[in-house]
Amino acid sequence: MNLSEELENASWRKATRSGENGGNCLEVAPLSGGRVGIRDTEAPDQTPYVVRAAVWDAFIDGAKKGEFDF
Repeated sequence: MNLSEELENASWRKATRSGENGGNCLEVAPLSGGRVGIRDTEAPDQTPYVVRAAVWDAFIDGAKKGEFDF
């Protein structure tokens, strides 16, 4: 399966509390080859970002530590 097909058939998920922020959410999907797809819930037709799982894990770790807080 090529990447486009994989993204179309991916199991996208978003945070369970995503409804609390007016729909401004990201969705993620695990992909083959240790990759993660990331897309905006308000623009699901746009091409998602695809990153290696290690990049996603580093982002999540930084978010939990508050590194991206404004």
